[in-house]
Amino acid sequence: MKNKCILSFLAFFIVVLSACEKANIDVDTSDADGSAIGEVSGVWSKGSVQHIKGDIIIPEGKTLTIEEGVTVLMDSVNKPEIVVLGNLYALGTAENPVKFTVEDGYKTKTNEFGKLWGGILAAPSCQELVLDNTIIEYGGAITSDASTSVKMGLYKKVSGEALPALWFSNPNGKLVVQNSTVSHFHEDCTYIEGGKIIFANNRFFSNGVTGGEAMNFKSGCLADVAYNLVYSVNTNALKLSNSGDRTPQAYIIVYNNTMLNTGWRRPTAKGGSIWLEASVRAEIYNNLFANTRFGVKRDPKKPEDNRSVSSNNWYYGYSQLNVDQFQVGKNDIVGGSNDVRGKVAGENNPKFVSYPLETSVDNYVFDSTWDFHLHGNSPALKAGTLAFKPHFTSGLVMSNGLTYNSPQPAAYVGAFGSKF
Repeated sequence: MKNKCILSFLAFFIVVLSACEKANIDVDTSDADGSAIGEVSGVWSKGSVQHIKGDIIIPEGKTLTIEEGVTVLMDSVNKPEIVVLGNLYALGTAENPVKFTVEDGYKTKTNEFGKLWGGILAAPSCQELVLDNTIIEYGGAITSDASTSVKMGLYKKVSGEALPALWFSNPNGKLVVQNSTVSHFHEDCTYIEGGKIIFANNRFFSNGVTGGEAMNFKSGCLADVAYNLVYSVNTNALKLSNSGDRTPQAYIIVYNNTMLNTGWRRPTAKGGSIWLEASVRAEIYNNLFANTRFGVKRDPKKPEDNRSVSSNNWYYGYSQLNVDQFQVGKNDIVGGSNDVRGKVAGENNPKFVSYPLETSVDNYVFDSTWDFHLHGNSPALKAGTLAFKPHFTSGLVMSNGLTYNSPQPAAYVGAFGSKF
């Protein structure tokens, strides 16, 4: 009888342990709130708060799924990194996003460009990473010799580097970032070194002190970049490069994005809107550039692949200086067919629903009441083209059963179209 009781107890214990696999972490394994340091995997449950006390690592072959409404609070003293050797899925919703953030008391003017924690660093062993309806903010800490990423030879492998919000480095992997927001990071928002990639319907604002792009793609990337809003990033909205000698050649299709005020806070040759270099193959369609410093621009010493295409992009400048800087034939600006680019300040107003076009180009403070949809009488509503095909409209299928599709192009320019 005694042996039967012991066996029953052990069976019950195994069932409970299996049912509560929620988060395989050293500190806490509860279904709800918890804290973590070291290796993590399993599930962080809907609506929970997870306190990250130090660097966490998703082991190779393991997965961490973060459900909607989870707040991941990063310790601003220890400045932890999130190292992804396995897979990561952050699956928020519009109503209940996943948040990687810090305590509200640290969101001050002093810390407006982050450095309060590291970033999400996905090693070459990471096969899949999804950030859907996810907010990432106030990171970009500077690495040291004690950093896990430096010890493991990840990202740039040296101390003294400001970490991006997201680094992904597997040319054979799959990466989806959609419906998400990256803000208040010290330099780059993303630094992508390979993969089959969808970046769609995201927002980037208030990023970069002395450098940094919103989206930085290198060799090994096949990417669709669509319907994103980039506001006043320090350097470029997009840096498209084939540097790194990875296969395949970087081939990036950029369409229906809205970019404003980018590049002015880094007044060098590279500070602008879209930068092309090192034999990248790029297709650039239906984008709306408003008050950006320069238009699409190439590195004259290391230009883009000659198969690259640009067309149906819209340029607006409130000042004459701005308009002069996006003229083809100056400053290594790339021309495109069917582009709209006037020669006089204020020409070709896209007619945003709610945004003061006279806003200083140096402004990086984002106002959530701004509305970048287009009025119903905007000429930009019929300025786009549908005559191209993104890489992944048929979908990227993940091992967890989810499928993500690149959005179809629109006949308007910019990310939002008409609201009315």
